[in-house]
Amino acid sequence: MQITDPFELILFGGLGDLARRKLLPALYLLHRDGRLGEGIICAVTRQQLDTDEFLARIEQALQQYVPADCLEPQHWQAFSARLRCVTLDLQQPEQYRQLQQALSSTDINRVYYLATGSELYTRICAGLHSSGLILPRSKIVLEKPIGHDFASAQAINAAVAEYFTESQIYRIDHYLGKETVQNLLVLRFANSLFEQQWNQKYIDHIQITISESLGVEQRAGFYDQVGAMRDMFQNHLLQLLCMTAMEPPARLDPDAIRDEKVKVLKALKPITGTAISDNVVCGQYDAGVSDGKPVPRYRDEPGVQPKSLTETFVAAKVEIENWRWSGVPFYLRTGKRLPDRTCEIVVQFKAIPHSIFPLQHKNTMANKLIFRLQPDEGIRLQLCEKRVGPGMSVRLMNLSLNPQDMRKVRVPEAYERLLHDVLSSNATLFLRDDELLEAWRWIDPVLQYWQASERRPEPYTSGSWGPAAATLLLARDGRLWEENS
Repeated sequence: MQITDPFELILFGGLGDLARRKLLPALYLLHRDGRLGEGIICAVTRQQLDTDEFLARIEQALQQYVPADCLEPQHWQAFSARLRCVTLDLQQPEQYRQLQQALSSTDINRVYYLATGSELYTRICAGLHSSGLILPRSKIVLEKPIGHDFASAQAINAAVAEYFTESQIYRIDHYLGKETVQNLLVLRFANSLFEQQWNQKYIDHIQITISESLGVEQRAGFYDQVGAMRDMFQNHLLQLLCMTAMEPPARLDPDAIRDEKVKVLKALKPITGTAISDNVVCGQYDAGVSDGKPVPRYRDEPGVQPKSLTETFVAAKVEIENWRWSGVPFYLRTGKRLPDRTCEIVVQFKAIPHSIFPLQHKNTMANKLIFRLQPDEGIRLQLCEKRVGPGMSVRLMNLSLNPQDMRKVRVPEAYERLLHDVLSSNATLFLRDDELLEAWRWIDPVLQYWQASERRPEPYTSGSWGPAAATLLLARDGRLWEENS
């Protein structure tokens, strides 16, 4: 669907890592597919660049991050005509007036996208306000992580709310824009087969994994101040947990869906005190082998403090205290320098009470519904079937639930969908203020305990699935991580 309302998208951090890798390629693909309509894209940067150098950098980014078969000269020429570059020091409020020269004076569909650190959000909002650039139809997009704890997130929320109403604020989590996450809702709420079994009576446990094979790369300065808990767990993992565990919303509208997600966060059993050591594992990658090449330990990465205690791996056993999920553990983990780049939600159903087939371990033969979000999106149901041949030997088989059209058409990237939603004023897949704060409220005791106890992350070999304590986290319950899918 094409955006018919003329727009202006102002991208702060316009030549930063996120903009080059994700945002500008997503905007190009929306343009290529004829979904953008009329509008301009204004990149705000501190660098002094002439037009040719500015466009050359963006073209280089597109060549690197857009599929080769989607790059056509005629589309690039038309897309480049939308682009503007404004040099601006975000720390100097008086310079924000330079934006006025690149923008229209009327109140149109205007989006300010803050692809910067959250410590700049308040200053940027104040600069836009003092220059008269915030109008009734203006919107603002905030990237994660918003703050570094509950108090800072609350302060940022309050500061942004001085200049924008809640309906104008879009807190983005790009995992919610993935096709498979939205398909999860359809699979649950449009099929009685699954919804009637989506509870503690039939489900044994649920695993959610976000793994990365890369290390910190060029993000060491940022990452060493943040760590896996703030960078991935507090937002991506808890959001996937909410989408998996939420109750059916009364309607398919933004607030109805977000109401149900907030209920999940409020029902999370707090992990405090000594329970943190039993239920939360943190690790830091050591030297090892990744993709067949030797890689250094985290502390030896450029830009990392030599005695850094920053965690690059977190795993936790989480419980939801409500009727649907009572007694069903959720195992969440995320880490860097793991064997694969993947994101999966594994719903393991309870084993049959008694197997009539010999030599079959009931836990390993249990039915599983697996949602794979990356690198190749898809859904499959793991069932048991008879092995071909004599006797009654049973084996596992996978029933693919992927729509046929997913193989025939290009599946839009998450940022494509979310940018289109912002420009279309659809807030369904974005976080509300109370949702953000409830996530931080639950995470805070863990962060405070780690700081007070000066906990040391358990080292794990690069290329492995994390520290031994993560395996023990499930082994104590007689379970194993899903690592072979």
